[in-house]
Amino acid sequence: RVEQGMPYYHRFIENYPTLQALALASEDDVLRLWQGLGYYSRGRNLLFAARQMMAEYGRFPDQYSEIRALKGVGDYTAAAVASMAFNLPHAVVDGNVYRFLARYYGIDTPIDSTEGKKVFKELADSLLDHKNPGLHNQAVMEIGALICKPKPLCERCPFSQSCYALKNKQIAVLPVKSKKTKIRNRHFNYLLIEYKEQFYIQQRTAKDIWQGLYEFPLIEYTKPISLNRLMQTDEWLSILDKEECIIFKKSKTIKHQLSHQLLHTVFIHLKIDKSKSTYLKKKCKRVSSEELNKYGMPQLIVHYLKSYPIQSKKKEKKARKKSGSLFY
Repeated sequence: RVEQGMPYYHRFIENYPTLQALALASEDDVLRLWQGLGYYSRGRNLLFAARQMMAEYGRFPDQYSEIRALKGVGDYTAAAVASMAFNLPHAVVDGNVYRFLARYYGIDTPIDSTEGKKVFKELADSLLDHKNPGLHNQAVMEIGALICKPKPLCERCPFSQSCYALKNKQIAVLPVKSKKTKIRNRHFNYLLIEYKEQFYIQQRTAKDIWQGLYEFPLIEYTKPISLNRLMQTDEWLSILDKEECIIFKKSKTIKHQLSHQLLHTVFIHLKIDKSKSTYLKKKCKRVSSEELNKYGMPQLIVHYLKSYPIQSKKKEKKARKKSGSLFY
């Protein structure tokens, strides 16, 4: 949504007022500014594309084929930029356009099928105003975003008198999707390991969600697991290397919804008195609690840190007394 993205847009413009400034930025800085938007691959692609443009053109390209060839740019983005920035005759087809065209023309071809994508693209191209393609594209997207929404405002629509879906009571069934999105459930156990009033963090490098962002050492399990059972796993032992530790707190399970994934997350705050773990030395960096906000992190972690108070010395003594002895 525009209101969600607008503050990020202004921050990007302030930090990177030119294409060259963005191209010279570090990935960590870009992802930190992107933090909270999700789809972090787009942030990385934005940086890659900026460097690509500076290397190949020394400027932002003004031809559709050149824009389409940029990292992370698909048909929709290329058409939007080409038409709105350079007045080139390329029709956009996004979710809003699919919804409006499917309802107005009564098209029941699935929008997520190869045939459907072809049908809607050809229709959008045939309707395009070649004299004012940018204005036309914005208008079609806006009618879908503001009027022909999933729950449409038909009484306000200037096309209501000739809309197929409204006349035939097909609003609820159009557009058609052939595939249902499968939601993947994942169980995350984050270890907030404190040593000398500092915490260990690591960067996500695998091709997965949040690539390039920082997080606490993570144990992902196939299902919910108790703390006692977790502490006996090979994953726990590989991270802490049998380090003695005191458990301060285990959070309740926090659910975090992504587009196709549901994360069931637990945060475990613990303290170690020695730092001999090979994993922590090789794969993590140690930072103070004040420095944590200098690193781009998933919003799941950011929200938790805002609500979680750092343990005081008094609470530490209480935790030691309650445990009776150190946990292993």
